[in-house]
Amino acid sequence: MTLLTTKEMARFVARGHLRFDALVPIDLNERVVEELEALTRDRWRPDGATKPPATGTPLSACYPSPSVLGEILRLPRVQGIIRSLVGREPVFDHDFVHLREAGDLWEQPLHADAIIDPTQFAFDVQLFYFPHELATGEGGTRFVPGTHLRRVNELEVGRYQHLLGEEHVCCPAGTIVVFHQGLWHAGQPNRSDRRRWMYKIRLNATERQLQLWNTDDLATLHNGPDDHIFARFADDSVAKQFRHKEKWCDNADYRLEQVQRARLWRYLTGDETFDVDYYLTRVERHRRLESPS
Repeated sequence: MTLLTTKEMARFVARGHLRFDALVPIDLNERVVEELEALTRDRWRPDGATKPPATGTPLSACYPSPSVLGEILRLPRVQGIIRSLVGREPVFDHDFVHLREAGDLWEQPLHADAIIDPTQFAFDVQLFYFPHELATGEGGTRFVPGTHLRRVNELEVGRYQHLLGEEHVCCPAGTIVVFHQGLWHAGQPNRSDRRRWMYKIRLNATERQLQLWNTDDLATLHNGPDDHIFARFADDSVAKQFRHKEKWCDNADYRLEQVQRARLWRYLTGDETFDVDYYLTRVERHRRLESPS
């Protein structure tokens, strides 16, 4: 099992997604379509032979052999990605087969999955698996990097179009893109002459998401609160990754995003002194001065 690195975890915190091109072997990509067809056909049929797992099922019990989806979910690299983000025993929330027929021009509104999340830091992940190559215009998911920490209620962002910095998944066969649950995304029209398949699964953590990844490089990359752009900063620190500015951000929003990223990193590392450009440290000092002695 290959766990995520600290740099990959920092990128996920900063941008809300990770992408792994051609991760699933060709033979599994070819064999999985039959199973996806069966799930699409039988999901809501009372007499259907192929059903998704029940919500709350441990991932380890989902899609037992001879399921191809089970083989994919148990690939060592996939297991390492999942464990790094949601722990050793995540549970199945739901999955869905997104089939877009050739020439289907319907476009899904931009949205974040489910309701506004009242929790501050704990998160679910969603794996988007594309079993065949996707070119421009073939229905690759649209998403807006860095929106995952902006809490919205599902479709209330559906009116937004053509946001600066948005991306469309164009990828080789077997690619898996992992989303934070809050990342804004939308299904896209399929202007090609072939079907577009995509499998999505959402997983819930069942343990505190504390240093679950490969932390061998944490001491090297994890900066102190003095890493400040106006004073000093390390060229290869976590804070430097958190300084990435999305194209949709203005300067004021950008600073607020840095604070949100720092808060999430504190949750993931257990370091309550971590900061980016001194914002949290300064606010906390003010709060202490205002609090009764």
